[in-house]
Amino acid sequence: MASRTQESSRSATTLEIDSQDRERVFDSFRRWGYLQAQLDPLGQYLSSVPVPELDIQGEAADQARRIYSGTVGAEFMHIPDPDRRRWIQDRLESDPEPVDQQRILELLVKADAFEQVIQSRYLGTKRFSLEGVTGLIPFLDEVLQRAADHDAAQIVFAMAHRGRLSVMVNIMGKAPSDIFAKFEDVDPRSVLGGGDVKYHIGATGVFQAKNGRSLNIHLVSNPSHLEVVAPVALGRTRAKQYHFGEEGTDKVLPIIMHGDAAFAGQGVTAETLDYASVPGYNVGGALHIIVNNLIGFTTEPHESTSSRFSSDLAKRLPIPIFHVNAEDADSVVRIARLALEYRYTFGTDVVIDLLGYRRHGHSEVDDPTITQPVRYARIKNHPQLWQIYAQQLGTDATQQFKAAQDSYNEAQKKATKLTKMPAFAHHPAYWDNYAGGPWKPEYEVNTSLSKEEIAELTKGLTSYPDTFAIHPKIKKLLEQRAEMGQGKRAIDFGMAEALAFGSLLKGGVHVRLSGQDSQRGTFNHRHAVLFDINDEHPYVPLNHITADQAKFEVYNSILSEAAVMGYEYGYSRDYPESLVLWEAQFGDFANGAQIIIDQFIASGEDKWGLLSGLVLLLPHGYEGQGPEHSSARIERYLQLTARDNMQICQPSTAAQFFHLLRRQALRKWRKPLVVFTPKSMLRHPDASSPVEDFQRNHFLTVLPETEIQNAERIVVCTGKIGREIRSERKKRKDPTTAVVFLEQMYPFPEADLSTELERHANAKEIIWVQEEPANQGALSFVVPRLKKISGGRPVLTVKRSASSSPATGSAKAHEMEQKTLIDLALAGINK
Repeated sequence: MASRTQESSRSATTLEIDSQDRERVFDSFRRWGYLQAQLDPLGQYLSSVPVPELDIQGEAADQARRIYSGTVGAEFMHIPDPDRRRWIQDRLESDPEPVDQQRILELLVKADAFEQVIQSRYLGTKRFSLEGVTGLIPFLDEVLQRAADHDAAQIVFAMAHRGRLSVMVNIMGKAPSDIFAKFEDVDPRSVLGGGDVKYHIGATGVFQAKNGRSLNIHLVSNPSHLEVVAPVALGRTRAKQYHFGEEGTDKVLPIIMHGDAAFAGQGVTAETLDYASVPGYNVGGALHIIVNNLIGFTTEPHESTSSRFSSDLAKRLPIPIFHVNAEDADSVVRIARLALEYRYTFGTDVVIDLLGYRRHGHSEVDDPTITQPVRYARIKNHPQLWQIYAQQLGTDATQQFKAAQDSYNEAQKKATKLTKMPAFAHHPAYWDNYAGGPWKPEYEVNTSLSKEEIAELTKGLTSYPDTFAIHPKIKKLLEQRAEMGQGKRAIDFGMAEALAFGSLLKGGVHVRLSGQDSQRGTFNHRHAVLFDINDEHPYVPLNHITADQAKFEVYNSILSEAAVMGYEYGYSRDYPESLVLWEAQFGDFANGAQIIIDQFIASGEDKWGLLSGLVLLLPHGYEGQGPEHSSARIERYLQLTARDNMQICQPSTAAQFFHLLRRQALRKWRKPLVVFTPKSMLRHPDASSPVEDFQRNHFLTVLPETEIQNAERIVVCTGKIGREIRSERKKRKDPTTAVVFLEQMYPFPEADLSTELERHANAKEIIWVQEEPANQGALSFVVPRLKKISGGRPVLTVKRSASSSPATGSAKAHEMEQKTLIDLALAGINK
């Protein structure tokens, strides 16, 4: 008996040790197995990395190696949450669920056949083929099938060029003939001067899931700056989720498809990934799919990134990264399933690195054998994925492939007979009440508020709970604003903005504002969020105007311009009934988002027929703070204007700013608005407005001279410099110089400005005055237009000397320059 007891004890001990050894082995492979995974279908790049911890043999090592160093490499041990790590390892180490192999084969056949028909019919035409990574199609199919099981209703796609046309046809349900019509260039006169190439345009479609649900898909239009579309897509996702309310993150799923070189090399990717858990930007997790060709145009992986994988950028976040060999179609589908379930379980991003190759040159036009002769010698003899997969299944899919080719050939013939270009996208119903195109007078709206309305709004804007421990300075500020709202003192810019926002919210218009330090305001002028001095809990007066008001959102953004502006542009695209604003810390910082401005805001309507009412608030003004804190680069925005594509304004009074914001939200004309906002003039008495000015019916595109009647000269200007000229004129008791403010530079208010110039018929000269150097500012834009309406009078200019830098870094030099500008403006040539 004793002997048997000892033997049993030894067996239990041995079993326990074996279990511990197995766990140690598996733990090593969970951590490092991806470094030895077989991920490159051509076996040329990504050779196995020696890892001492994996130099082990035995049954447990063989099992772990098959799971973690096969055609799937999983990076998840950097995630600090043990439950999430365990969730992933349990699923990777369990017997895999079966996949629908016949459906996978069908999708691969269709994907490769589609590309080959285009190749044969339009040889030498750019299309950015998916061949080499056609596994993306069954991957997306599986994701959408599973998303439908989670009651998803809408999908937002963002992707670069590669595979875009195939995704439209094989996932979004677009008719192949519509795609071929683009190659045929049907009806070119319909887009003269506008439109975009076929692999940039967006599209809408419907995916029919097996469970009977239909998923609406929106593929976001994008420019050649590949990664910049990602924040736009996430902004659109957030807006769509907002429409659904609390269920939004389940109902709307974002899927972002990246190129490998672009993911690693373009900084906006890091900015976009940083949204993951940031308040105001979180979308409940996005699927980031790297459609990895292991090449960027002619650039090889070791030239694109300093790390092993282009996806390594994402390892700074606690999210999983799955690498999968694109030619193991079954594993591709299983990883798609796993990634989707993880997103819905934990609400975070997931990165999937789908590694394949590129069968042709970058755009089917160039010859890749010049730069990668060895790789393309391998590709030439490498079978297509549908052939590889059919052989794995032991089936002959040749006839299936031929049938798909025949179907696409028939669609191509149909396209040649079309006389009108098919629409790729249809706007959601919430755009029905808004218009783009040229300005029409009937779009104007009344933006006034009565004294009683202002007084009522002021109560909410200046109140806070009795238990709220307010900062003494903020208490004083609110007391001053209360006096403003009661008409006891002039209203400054901060209060004017609050009144504009409050009145819109009361009227049911949602307002969203973001930017660096936007809650307080860079210049300590906004204070939209108050903080209890004891425990820092926030209070937002704008959300306590009335019981049934719309929601006000204001967010301090991540320290980014490009990604945040892109996000807000995207948000404005799917929430047109709201007022969406992005504020630069200083106007100059918008330079960091120039891609968004050039390729979305300024040209989105012309290229893609897409409207946006996004407002850019750009602090502007020369106050001796140096070249990076002076100019918001007015000249750049004016150079981008044409066809009434956007509005460029510089309100010089608080009331003008109030009317401008209300006008933007209330009228149906949806155009981006660029506002050059003040800095030193935010609280200056000269820029403040009496309460009566808020009862005016509308924003004035030209602010007339009100003190001088029979001027000898007319100074035309914008912004702060005009206030300084008027102040100096008063000191000099000069009755001869009229100062006229051009409040809206584009669309240029020719009629309004002509009327004002005609009021001063005796003036012998017109002087354009600006703070900016001669080669900057609005000079080159405004002066030719002034000459047109001057009535033959000379048009002179006062400005700083042309310079490569926007402003001096010396405060004393600035004062000397500014004094000279004002002296010249008041001197004239006929004095």
